[in-house]
This record gives sequence, C-alpha cells and structure tokens, in this order.
Amino acid sequence: MGVYTFVCKSSGGEWSAKQITGDLEASAASTYELQRKLVHAAAAADSSGGVQSSFSLITPSSAVFQVIIGGGGGGGAFVGGGGASAGGAAAGSAGGGAAPEADKEEEKKEEKEESDDDMGFSLFD
Repeated sequence: MGVYTFVCKSSGGEWSAKQITGDLEASAASTYELQRKLVHAAAAADSSGGVQSSFSLITPSSAVFQVIIGGGGGGGAFVGGGGASAGGAAAGSAGGGAAPEADKEEEKKEEKEESDDDMGFSLFD
C-alpha cells in the first residue's frame, strides 16, 4: 500500500503540488487537472491496487491532496476529482471484496425484520 501526500498551492492562476516525502510533483491550471496528474504520477510509481484520493482546501490558495494506492479499504475509490468535495465521489473500485458481502448480509437482515411471520401475528388476521 502506498500513501502519497502533496501540498498544493495556487500562484498566479496556476496550481502546483509537491510531495511531502518524495520527489513527485505537478502543476496545472485547475485543481481538477492537478489531481488527475498527481493520481497518474502516484499510480505510475505504485500500481499495487485500487486508488483512493482526497483533496482538502486549507485556504483559497492552498490545499492538501492525498493518494492511497492498494489497501482495499472497502468503499468507493476516487480517481481524479473536482474541487474540495473530491473525497465523497466514487469513480472506480477499491478492489476490496468485503463491502459487497456486508451489503448482502444487511439486506438479508432487513428482510427478516420486516416479515410479518417473525412477529407471531399478521395484520390481516
């Protein structure tokens, strides 16, 4: 699992980013383009699994961007986002098999709870 953290700054209408510990960096005209470039750079350095990313504005001209590769944490993965709400979007798969199984188990539990037979009486008797 690889974790890549970048400090992003805007200057003169262009965004630039440098990895905190490492030598990856990129620049672009928008945060969206910058995120895409950084995800691709991190994926080129480590292609061991699904990709998740998070973009958080600190001030209007600075942000932190994190790319996590591998780990299979369950839930949606985000590849190249837009703006400060990047963490909530889903555009790919994290590769973890546990999440779909958990969803199926929840559905089965809900079906059993809603059944009239489980209560010992019926509303139509």
